[in-house]
Amino acid sequence: MSPKWTRLIRFIAEEDGQVHLGEIDVKEYADIGLAVLKGEKIVARLIQGSIFDGIVTDKTLHVARLLSPIGIGDVSIIRCLGLNYRDHAREANMAIPDVPVLFIKPRTALNGPYPAKINVPKIAQDGSSDYEAELSIVLSKSGRDIPESEAMDYVLGYTCSNDVSARTQQFKNSQWCFSKGQYIWSIRTKTHSILMCWPLLGFDGSCPLGPVLVSPSVLSDPHNLQIKAIHNGNVVQDSNTREMIFKIPSLISFLSQGTTLEKGTVIMTGTGPGIGAMRNPKVVLNDNDDMRVEIEQIGTLINRIYYE
Repeated sequence: MSPKWTRLIRFIAEEDGQVHLGEIDVKEYADIGLAVLKGEKIVARLIQGSIFDGIVTDKTLHVARLLSPIGIGDVSIIRCLGLNYRDHAREANMAIPDVPVLFIKPRTALNGPYPAKINVPKIAQDGSSDYEAELSIVLSKSGRDIPESEAMDYVLGYTCSNDVSARTQQFKNSQWCFSKGQYIWSIRTKTHSILMCWPLLGFDGSCPLGPVLVSPSVLSDPHNLQIKAIHNGNVVQDSNTREMIFKIPSLISFLSQGTTLEKGTVIMTGTGPGIGAMRNPKVVLNDNDDMRVEIEQIGTLINRIYYE
């Protein structure tokens, strides 16, 4: 057996129809998301154990269907960042926040890569469905009051994600709940402080992840990755993770203040400029659209849009 995995996929195997974890060879599949889309025969080395302690074996299986790299049973919560890219703040004409702007998605929002589709419910079929290309991290262990100097030890891996949003519903509500469970934090600018909650960004399937979870041991620098959103073949977001206002260690440390971050927590780290609502003309996710998130050293998360 080999040591811990470096590029983990979760999949249904052709051989037995069961869900497995597997290790893929980046030399064979530079972008596993595109390989699946093209119908290539995907071979993975079986991983024994869980996503947190799995060991790569010599046994191989063929991929019948690619799933999100972490299953809903292993995800405790999805924590999300708003306004965490400098270029996005400039686009929105908003001041750089003093503290992270945070909200949550429930784990029922978890979704997978192609062939999984993003289901848009009727409440969001009003011309306001939007995309946000994001780098996400998964935590390897639980922790509380984590110092920045130790925060990266809690990162299990990195993956692509899409913070699918219903803008009309997003801006209908606000509430004060910082001290009632850390569901949202204050947005502080030089002139005012606002407490906001975005409660309807967590529709089922509104958080696709994938196509692979990449170990920190083989990803050179999470704060220097090109990240793109591609809508129907058109690049609509094109930024770099170096534009992050709050880097990953500070995010983990901030989130863990007085709060236990459980292993399996997914943290979405924010998005760059070019979201549909900010474009002119604006871009909307319509039925059967092709939506992709491409991140350097990770691959391409591909989904079709489906109007329920």
